[in-house]
Amino acid sequence: MDHIDWNRLKTGEVNLGTSIMAVQFDGGVVVGADSRTTTGSYIANRVTDKLTHVHDRIYCCRSGSAADTQYVADLVHYALQMYSQDAGEAPSVAHAASIFQKMCYLNKDALSAGIIVAGWDKEVGPSVYNIPLGGGLFRQPWAIGGSGSTYVYGYCDATYREGWGRDETVNFVKNTLALAMSRDGSSGGVIRMCVITEDKVERLFVPGDELPKFWEGHEVLGEPAQKKRAVDTGVVPMSVEA
Repeated sequence: MDHIDWNRLKTGEVNLGTSIMAVQFDGGVVVGADSRTTTGSYIANRVTDKLTHVHDRIYCCRSGSAADTQYVADLVHYALQMYSQDAGEAPSVAHAASIFQKMCYLNKDALSAGIIVAGWDKEVGPSVYNIPLGGGLFRQPWAIGGSGSTYVYGYCDATYREGWGRDETVNFVKNTLALAMSRDGSSGGVIRMCVITEDKVERLFVPGDELPKFWEGHEVLGEPAQKKRAVDTGVVPMSVEA
């Protein structure tokens, strides 16, 4: 083989067609994701962990190319470990997000990476940063990403409320991801969540047979038309003389 055909190697790369989410609440953040990894239409992994630890109180959710996002997350993890050794303190969530953003922006033509960074630090407490494709950086009280996110923006806008506590936020993340997974063919499997507070990081797991259930429709094509039942309205027809 005289040369490497990079275009051929990119065909069918492992892709995180996915649903990821992070929500800030009073005292912490909740990050969550589905677990399906696809290679085209083939499900390569049903139980992927898309919640990646980058420091003690900082996690990221990954969407896009699995290889790209894993590599970027590893580089940021290394950079934050070096920072904490040099500075003698834990990095802020904003600092971690800025490193992610710089890497994604400078390599935006080569990477397929959409990342949500969330966590807790002593400077501002809980915070959520969204880094979509292209390398932008946006701080938001909640952020969603991945192929499944397009199905649930309206639900998030209508449901989210400021001032929630831990339990309301966990329930919101669980319901949102379940709705996205039910509509998006590239999302599925189980739901993994992390609750990050000043005191600890708590891992939560929702198996596939315990996901929240919503209306999913039913087959109507080919069913015989049902006759409408007569409804007694109590109105007597007026007689008409011949």
